[in-house]
Amino acid sequence: MDTLVVHILNALLYASVMFLIAGGLSLIYGVMRIVNLAAFGAYVTAWAVGRALGGATEASFWMYALLPVGAIAAAALGAVLEPTLLRPLYRRAEEYQLLITFGLLLILEDLMRLIWGPYPLQASALYEGLGSLTFGESIYPTYNLVVIVIGGVAAAGLWAFVYRTQFGVVLRATSQNMRMAAALGVNVNRVYVQAFTLGCFMAGLGGSVIVPQQGAVLGMGVDALILAFVVVVIGGLGSLEGALIGALMVGFVREAGITFFPEVELAVLYLMAAGVLMIRPAGILGRA
Repeated sequence: MDTLVVHILNALLYASVMFLIAGGLSLIYGVMRIVNLAAFGAYVTAWAVGRALGGATEASFWMYALLPVGAIAAAALGAVLEPTLLRPLYRRAEEYQLLITFGLLLILEDLMRLIWGPYPLQASALYEGLGSLTFGESIYPTYNLVVIVIGGVAAAGLWAFVYRTQFGVVLRATSQNMRMAAALGVNVNRVYVQAFTLGCFMAGLGGSVIVPQQGAVLGMGVDALILAFVVVVIGGLGSLEGALIGALMVGFVREAGITFFPEVELAVLYLMAAGVLMIRPAGILGRA
């Protein structure tokens, strides 16, 4: 039973991070345009924590307030990228948008290498500082529970923001029919940049909260891209609830794959995505 609890918590941990990365802009943009900034947020947070430690081995409690720094930096970068690089391509074929975001991934990788070097950045002091909890005979890191709570709070907050605020109504109307929203007087460009900034903040937060556990390394954006792509495919582009369902499915299936089929872990995820698409081509809750 103790082992089962640990596996469930691990699955929820993966699901929380994946939802943060993939859920932010799944309503109108999709994962390809924001997942790149998860790695950027991870590097900024790791750098900020390293500067705050200043050579110390133990983290002070106030240093945990540095976790959102990477998310804020990712949001600021997204607010610049949306009107300059992405907005001119909205009226073109999707292939142009995929190409420029893939190019952006390569540029950001080289930019992070230039700024922080080729070696990993660590923020493990935050991970170790909270210690562990005991479940029977099993020990589980307290920081992982914090990430799960952050993911749950972020999911509830994003849902309330999208479905219980005036901006959320405007956002959903714009995503469903941009021309009609513009004809009704909605400033579509402002809605897009605000939504994109929010999505980048969520993606950056996903990178920020995971960096104390595994560090910031070059290429982590690509790894996150694979899992976040599966999340969006399963849940359905255009549905916040679908992103949450997809993240939970990926979390639990990935944990089962690591436990029972470690050699084909990613293959299991792709097979699950293929099975969902065979039944629901638009995803579980996606718009056809």
